[in-house]
Amino acid sequence: MRYTAILIIGFLFFINISNAQKTKAIPPEKPKLVIGIVVDQMRYDYISRYWDKLEKNGFKRFVNEGAFCKNARQNYIYTQTGPGHATIYTGATPSVNGIVSNEWYVRLKKQKVYCVEDSRVKTVGSNSDKGKVSPANLLTTTIGDQLKLSNQNKSKVISISLKDRASILSGGHNPNAAYWYDDKSGNIITSTYYLDTLPKWVVDFNNKKLADFYLDRLWTPMLTIPEYKESLPDTNKYEKGFGNKQSCFPYDLAFLSKPAKKDRDYSFLKSCPFGNTYTHDFAIAALMGENLGKGNSTDFLAISFSPPDYIGHRFGPLSVEIEDTYLRLDKEIAHLIDFVETEIGKENVLIFLTADHGSSDNPQYLIDNKLPGGVFKQYYALSLLKSYLNAVYGEGEWVLTYLDQQIFLNHTLIEDSKISLSEIQNKVASFLLQFNGVENAVAANTLQTNNFTKGIFMYMQNSFNQKRSGDVLINLEPGWIQDSDYDIDHNTAYSYDTHVPLLWYGWKITRQTILREIHLVDIAPTISTMLNIEYPSGCTGEPINELFN
Repeated sequence: MRYTAILIIGFLFFINISNAQKTKAIPPEKPKLVIGIVVDQMRYDYISRYWDKLEKNGFKRFVNEGAFCKNARQNYIYTQTGPGHATIYTGATPSVNGIVSNEWYVRLKKQKVYCVEDSRVKTVGSNSDKGKVSPANLLTTTIGDQLKLSNQNKSKVISISLKDRASILSGGHNPNAAYWYDDKSGNIITSTYYLDTLPKWVVDFNNKKLADFYLDRLWTPMLTIPEYKESLPDTNKYEKGFGNKQSCFPYDLAFLSKPAKKDRDYSFLKSCPFGNTYTHDFAIAALMGENLGKGNSTDFLAISFSPPDYIGHRFGPLSVEIEDTYLRLDKEIAHLIDFVETEIGKENVLIFLTADHGSSDNPQYLIDNKLPGGVFKQYYALSLLKSYLNAVYGEGEWVLTYLDQQIFLNHTLIEDSKISLSEIQNKVASFLLQFNGVENAVAANTLQTNNFTKGIFMYMQNSFNQKRSGDVLINLEPGWIQDSDYDIDHNTAYSYDTHVPLLWYGWKITRQTILREIHLVDIAPTISTMLNIEYPSGCTGEPINELFN
């Protein structure tokens, strides 16, 4: 009898434990933590290209257990880091959020403006000037801003990246903190816009000197070189590498970052895959240091992996270096998700992963394979344009500058000369169409007085802000890039730049593939709907309905 009672008690105990486990696995009404992962310069085709070499718990976990939006795109032309992160987190195109480019030109001051520069704030965490930045130029709120507005700042919002603009524009106007990497010291820093001093957990992280630890390493490929079948040979003519220093494996990072054996150039961490490891390490430190996902309100962590952009510019999308970088990043992401699931639980965490933009192919590689491509010689075109305008309107500084496929004219001179602004804009646009590689040149007046709902002009209009954009916007032909220090770029509305992965995982996400076209402005309203909060103030996107089925 006693034995039977013990069995019954044991059975009931087992039932209670099983029920408790089942109850624990039920997602709450709202996720306890939202994590946004943005990979800088990740083309859509990388996942399928490297699929057979990816481990099951990294990118594959998103695809096999989550929702995969296979036709996700940016819907504007100037696909750069600043506009990309701003668009993802505001749900608004650059025309509305104001981050039209990484830099733009202010005519009255006759100078460039960096998208997050702010001389009114100071660096926190080092003696450099790398902290004189803030979200002051961002014209709308972000998901994080709306989350904190919804509950009187009870939620914690943290954003991190090696790039200041990626972190700042992800975090928005009112995060608890935004952190980025200091090239001078190899430390994580912030600005007085956010904090007066670094929290102890950040100081402790910096004291580990992980930048030195990673830059004392040798970057060798994870696999043997012949196994990188998805890439060109390790030594080829289509990559710049580290210039005269080195352009094939293995890479002695200690030598590259300290060529004179004196002061270390900490910026090299951004151009090797260990920069992703460093970002991963700091993300883990942030999760623990801020106890994210452990409170009564939903928290938000925005993570941007910057090294793929730097490595991509140096080596190109068909390089062994890029393939090796993504195989390593796959493992970092797998470990990050494992950690989050262990600490907080899959059912409590909503994760999305996407990219701010893709990448062009090397134009010379395209040409050598009988495909359209080329390099637009913008400064040659600019010189001829100035001569043309002098011949038509007389000697004068009619053109102030060319910046990222935009022409900025001298409005003061044009007004003083009593010349119609729209007239000169249209003349400039017509003149630029004569150059090889220019597909479209559109006057600002055209974008101001028309409403384009599809096609390249819609993309150009979505990048156009009346106060910050140029007088003439240029779209290059497919496969063409503007002349620069690198052989690949990203600044077009074509698929190789705008088509990026968009993956969802955790919380109430069911496994599915979504094939219809989705724009990255749709991420913010989707998360806002999931959290039952108001959309960001300038939001132009729409929720992804399939994720609510």
